Amino acid sequence: MEQKETSRPYSAKNRMRDIISDNHLILMVMTRFGISLGFGDKSVEEICAETNTDTDTFIAVANFISGKPYSLEKVDVASLIDYLKRAHSYFLDFNLPHIRREIIESIDCSGRDQVAMLILKFFDEYVTEVRNHMEYENSRVFTYVESLLRGEKNPDYNIKIFAGKHHHIETRLKELKDIIIRYYPQQSSDRLNATLFDIINCEQDLKSHCLVEDRIFVPVVEKVEHIAETVIQYNNDSGDNSHPNESDSLSPREKEIVGCVARGMSNKEIADTLCVSINTVTTHRRNIATKLGIHSPVGLAIYAIVNKMVDINNLHLE
Repeated sequence: MEQKETSRPYSAKNRMRDIISDNHLILMVMTRFGISLGFGDKSVEEICAETNTDTDTFIAVANFISGKPYSLEKVDVASLIDYLKRAHSYFLDFNLPHIRREIIESIDCSGRDQVAMLILKFFDEYVTEVRNHMEYENSRVFTYVESLLRGEKNPDYNIKIFAGKHHHIETRLKELKDIIIRYYPQQSSDRLNATLFDIINCEQDLKSHCLVEDRIFVPVVEKVEHIAETVIQYNNDSGDNSHPNESDSLSPREKEIVGCVARGMSNKEIADTLCVSINTVTTHRRNIATKLGIHSPVGLAIYAIVNKMVDINNLHLE
């Protein structure tokens, strides 16, 4: 769950085992990005490269759930959706069924104890609520965002609709925990206490999951919506979705620079990435502006997506 900031943020250069040691919740983040154990002393950057994980997205989520400063600037929306889908699968297919089995083993669900049966009924109803919540996100919200990444905008839906209806689903789990603590006596409490401990961990994990959706997912999708709307308007105004003659007029290096500008990189960052001088970048940008008649970063970003030179997910229209 989100915690009070205690130190400087994690970076891609940190060893993965060090940040796990600092916060064990990173284990769950790692798993939901599809990263396995057994990585030795490798850095986050090295492990992400080996597993095709977007490093910036991993770092943003890891910092957020650890209560550290985090940046949304380079979060990859597609990678974040994969992360959220894996989290849904974890809760629905593993964690909640596991807790149900623990409840059955730790209280009398034979039918003789009405309180026990009501506790199990309460939990089953809660799981149904969670399943409906997450399946809606999988089928409606994530599908909508994936269409945005293809440059398609549904005029009848936007991320504010999701945000306005999004509620945290850990509340009823907290109620269940309180009910068991207050009203279910047990002579041998070890098993039941272990079950309660798992319920508490699940409650905190669900809260963290919902906060990631509120604080990271929603803001980055709002950015993508803005880009998609701008690109669609540009296409409507131009009456054409591609401009091959203009694109072909650029050299390979100029196309690389257009892509970098569209991703929000400064001249220095472009120079460092392409291993050229800042003066060279400046000259290329001047030539690009002359050839295309486009002088602003926003204009180049739109040009880049229209000509399929970059993924809309990576554009910056500030």
